Amino acid sequence: MEFIKGIQKKETTELADLLTGAYTGKTVAVSGAVHTIRDMGEVSFIILRKAEGLIQCVRERSPEGAAQPSADDLKEESTVIVTGTVSPEPRAPHGLEIRVSEIRVLSVPAEVFQIDVSKWKLNTSLETKLALRPITLRNPMERAKFRIQEGIVRGFRDFLHSQHFTEIRTPKIVARGAEGGSNVFRLDYFNKKAELGQSPQFYKQTMVGVYDRVFEAAPVFRAEKHNTTRHLNEYTSLDFEMGYIDGFEDVMAMETAMLQYVMKLLSEEYEKELLMLNVTLPDVSKIPAVTFKRAKELVSEKYSRPIRNPYGSDFVFVTHYPSKKRPFYAMDDPQDPKYTLSFDLLFRGLEITTGGQRIHDYDAIIKKMEARGMDPEELASYLMIFKYGMPPHGGLGIGLERLTMRLLNEQNVRETTMFPRDVTRLEP
Repeated sequence: MEFIKGIQKKETTELADLLTGAYTGKTVAVSGAVHTIRDMGEVSFIILRKAEGLIQCVRERSPEGAAQPSADDLKEESTVIVTGTVSPEPRAPHGLEIRVSEIRVLSVPAEVFQIDVSKWKLNTSLETKLALRPITLRNPMERAKFRIQEGIVRGFRDFLHSQHFTEIRTPKIVARGAEGGSNVFRLDYFNKKAELGQSPQFYKQTMVGVYDRVFEAAPVFRAEKHNTTRHLNEYTSLDFEMGYIDGFEDVMAMETAMLQYVMKLLSEEYEKELLMLNVTLPDVSKIPAVTFKRAKELVSEKYSRPIRNPYGSDFVFVTHYPSKKRPFYAMDDPQDPKYTLSFDLLFRGLEITTGGQRIHDYDAIIKKMEARGMDPEELASYLMIFKYGMPPHGGLGIGLERLTMRLLNEQNVRETTMFPRDVTRLEP
């Protein structure tokens, strides 16, 4: 009987190991996809694509009758294992190349792809890119976008762990949406009515009563018929909820600190991708806050034209939204109940976050529901948390794709969505 004892050391070497410099002058085997081939006659340059980037491999033309494939036999997008000696080369990606002694072909594509994904930037329309998404994502610029998006989620998760948040998983098939309204995808769930979740709101509030501070990075669904550059029907929401707050300002402060952590992480560990995409990270050392009422006045003063906010920041918190524009669980401002203790975070004019303080008193939330004509019995399982005690709490949800879109200065949120779902697109 054989036993599996864990990961066994592979015969191949990863790019991250090569970059340490420990393999210079040594013979290594490296696996990857053939990104492009430049045949110079007696010498050919074979560029391999790996998760971390590109590796230049240089080989002399094989003599007649050689067993290994010649450069003529190789095709772009073949997967191979290249064996050779690691040599310094300042002009090559990462400052090194592999002088090839052997190439072993693992697979060969059945067809040549209609778009050259090895070019630095895809010279095609967004619609074509999305229709051929499984392959166009192999392009270096496309890959860089989603590496940066990975860094955002990684920073969000790591920072919140450092602040004693617990990561949770909430259901996406629900009895009813947290946000209300008609923009829900309805399901037949074993002869019961169900919906795809618009938000993890009810569940993350529930889990504040369990862990005090919780977060989740997961998909949410909105059956909106908008076909705009900023709307999706499925997107990734970065949510957190925190208990024992003094006010909704604590939530804004936590988001600001999280963004500071994320931008620092991107600058330190995703510099290559930022340079590829010509991205300058925004200053998040401090973020101005202005009330909704004052923001309207500022826009009115500029004749309703889009303007950069007057505080000289790419980000601005807009606070105290009208109660009628917020869900029933938003806490009203005790100083003026027409407004709520809530906020949006705008990034270069686009809303990327909605958050605020929630009602935590059972009688208060029942009263507000009844004032809106809602039946508390329909949300009995949610209201249970308030009936049996909840601390003051608040939280937020961030649209990951929108945040990435603004960070990368893209004009369409589909550019920063791996496989977009909108009113016209269900595949690939």
